[in-house]
Amino acid sequence: MDMITSILAITIRAGTSLVFATIGEIFTERAGILNLGIEGIMLMSAVTGFAASFYTQNLFIAILVAVAVGAAMAALHALLTVTMRANQVVSGLSITLFGSGFASFRGQRLGPAANNFRLVGLKGARFTPASFEGLSQVPILSALANQDLLTYIVYLLIPLSWFFLYKTRPGLWLRSIGEDPQTADAMGIDVIKAKYFYTILGGVFIALGGAHLSLSYTPGWAENITGGRGWIVVALVIFSMWNPARSIWGALLFGGINAVQFRLQASGTTIPAAFLNMLPYLGTIAVLVLMTWWEALSKKVGSPAALSQAYMREDK
Repeated sequence: MDMITSILAITIRAGTSLVFATIGEIFTERAGILNLGIEGIMLMSAVTGFAASFYTQNLFIAILVAVAVGAAMAALHALLTVTMRANQVVSGLSITLFGSGFASFRGQRLGPAANNFRLVGLKGARFTPASFEGLSQVPILSALANQDLLTYIVYLLIPLSWFFLYKTRPGLWLRSIGEDPQTADAMGIDVIKAKYFYTILGGVFIALGGAHLSLSYTPGWAENITGGRGWIVVALVIFSMWNPARSIWGALLFGGINAVQFRLQASGTTIPAAFLNMLPYLGTIAVLVLMTWWEALSKKVGSPAALSQAYMREDK
C-alpha cells in the first residue's frame, strides 16, 4: 500500500505541469489558434522563474516573472498569427526553437559570478509539500493531500476551467470562435481580441507548468528540464478531446509512466535507463495512433473546426 501511495504521489506531482500546460493549450486551441511553442514557453518560464527565485528568495515574484515571460511569448505568437496571419505551425515551432536555445543561453548567463554565471547547481526558493493532518495518515488519500501549492491550484483549475468552458456564456463564445469565427463575429463577438486574450491566457497557464518544474518538481535549473513535456502536451490536448476535465486522465497516465520509471530505476532494475526514459514518448505515440485510428471515437474527438485557420473580418 505504501508503494502504491508513493507512486500515486509522484504521478500527481509529475502530472501537475502537464495539466497546467494542457489546459492552457486547450483554451488557446478553442480560440482557433494552434500553439506549438509550448516547449519553448515552458523552458523560458522555468529558467526565468528559477533565476527570480534564486535572487529574490520570493516565490511570488518568481511566479510573476515566469508568468510574464510566458504571456509575452504567447503574445508574440498571437501577433504573428492573428494580426500578421503567419502560418501557425511555423510560428509555434519558431517559438519553441527560440525558447529552447535562449533558455539554455540564459541558464549560462543569469547565475552569479561565483558560479561562473551559471544557474546549474544553485538553490533558490521552492514550493514544499503542505499536508493536511486529517488525510496525511490515510493510505492513497495522503498522496492527494501531501502536495505543493501549485498542485492544489490544479485541483481547482480543472473543474473551474470545465465550468467556464461549458456552463458560461463567455465559454460558449470561446467555443463558437474556434468553430466558426465568421458567425461569432456576426453575433457581435470581437474575434480578434478574443484570440489575443485566450492565446495569452494559454501562455500564462503553460508558464505555470514550466515554473512548477524548476520551483517544485525538480527544484533548480538544468538543461532541457522539460524533457519534451511540451510535445507530450500536444498529444494530451487530443487525448482530452479539448475538454479540461479529461486532461487529468492524460496527465495521470503520463505522470504514472514517469513514476513507474523512477521506481524501476531506484530499485536497480536491469532495464536500460534509455529505454525507461523513452517510455513517456512511446505513450505519446500510442495515444496519437489510438485517437487517429479508433474511428468510433474519432467522430467524437473533432478538433475545433477553425483551428489553425487565419481569420480577418473582411474574410467571407
